[in-house]
Formats: sequence, structure tokens, C-alpha cells
Amino acid sequence: MGNEILAASGKSGGSSAYLLIGLVVLFGLLYFVTIRPQRRRQQAAQQTQRNVEPGARVRTTAGMYATVVAVEDQDVILEVAPGVEARFMRRAIMDVVPEETGQDYTVDAPEDPSETYDEAEDDAPTS
Repeated sequence: MGNEILAASGKSGGSSAYLLIGLVVLFGLLYFVTIRPQRRRQQAAQQTQRNVEPGARVRTTAGMYATVVAVEDQDVILEVAPGVEARFMRRAIMDVVPEETGQDYTVDAPEDPSETYDEAEDDAPTS
């Protein structure tokens, strides 16, 4: 009976080696798929934050688009609307966006509010 236990423990040594090799391969795959690209993105973001200059159009981590007015030690002053400036930490800058392509994203309000009401009234079903 004692020989059977020794024989069983000798056979499991090979499978534990395969398990160890499998874990090492799995960790290596995890490193190259997730950890390494994340480090590259962090380094690119830090490089962007270090090289930001006044006049650049940027996007913050909150998704706000603004223009850099001034750069201080750890802060930047961003113009978020004409005449409206706000102080942000440099880390809040996600990336520098290219200059505007001439597209205007503002919504123009109609000059006469009743004009919109009349259009809706025309579309309403009649009884």
C-alpha cells in the first residue's frame, strides 16, 4: 500500500511542471496584451502634458474642449468659452486636438420663438 502512494506522488510531478509553465506563459501573454499598451498610453499622455503650450486646443479628461491660455508649474489656464478662463491641473489634459476644421457646433436659436411653435402647430394632427 505504501508503494502505491509513492508511485502516485511521482506521477504528479510532471503535471505540476506543466502547470508552472502554463502560468508563466499566461502571465507573459497578460503582460503583452494589457500592461505594456497601458504603460505606452500613460507615457504618451505624460509627454503631451509636458509639451502643452499656450494657444493649443486641448481636451480634458472630463471631455471639455478648451484653448490653453497660460502654462504654470503644475497648472494650466484654459479658456473654455470666449472670455471664460478656468485653472486646471496639467494632469487633466488628455490630448491636444487639431485645429478646428471650420465646422460650427453651436446651435442657433431662432430669432422669432413663435416661428418654431407655428411649425409644430402645422405638423399636429387635426381632429
